[in-house]
Amino acid sequence: MGYLDNRTVTVDAILTKKGRQLLSQGRQFFNITKFALSDDEVDYHLWNPAHPSGSNYYGVAIEQMPVLEPSPDETQTMRYKLVSLDKSTTRLPVVTVGSTTITFRQGQTAIIDPSTTYNGTGTGTLPNLNSTLGYTAILHNSDVAWLSVDAAARGEDKSAVKPQTGTGTGVFLGDSDSARSVFAVGMRFKLVAKQITTVSSLATTLTIVGNETGGSVTISVTNNRVYVTAANPTSNA
Repeated sequence: MGYLDNRTVTVDAILTKKGRQLLSQGRQFFNITKFALSDDEVDYHLWNPAHPSGSNYYGVAIEQMPVLEPSPDETQTMRYKLVSLDKSTTRLPVVTVGSTTITFRQGQTAIIDPSTTYNGTGTGTLPNLNSTLGYTAILHNSDVAWLSVDAAARGEDKSAVKPQTGTGTGVFLGDSDSARSVFAVGMRFKLVAKQITTVSSLATTLTIVGNETGGSVTISVTNNRVYVTAANPTSNA
């Protein structure tokens, strides 16, 4: 990591590991058709409406922050993407779920019912923001649980659970995670814990992304192994 001189306008672009792989196969495989913008390095807590010098200086601390060099790790970049909202929007919508931690055992079920609320208020549910395209649920390790759609979004197949490819989901995974991950699009989702036999527990992450607002939330998922004793095959040791 390093710092760029923020006294001048600087554009510095590098390729991720996946980008370099595609470019090595030939220019015909490296076709950029879409792009996204993010502000990962900006700390908006530094916005100070009480600055003694007036409104022109509310964001002076943010403007003077050093600009970070780009990172080639696609799993650690573009965490906070810029989104397009109605011009009259005064508060950002965020995706929330009932709990950001799920712990269960083989056969047990967890329902994930995301909603979109105004940031900082805890009230003011916005039922229409994601009602058309719904949410994308990305289970980073499908060895932990089965992912299914419990309530479909408009125009989506309720049974459609696909391997995660990184296209259109707004979340980029490393090669090891991508090989085992799946995603689904819907309004509500269900996880069912799988059987695990070789380790005491398996943990992964479930990422929920609002397809219309770009907001996201991360859920920690842990599947604890069921131990069976010879005397009582239905008990957990």
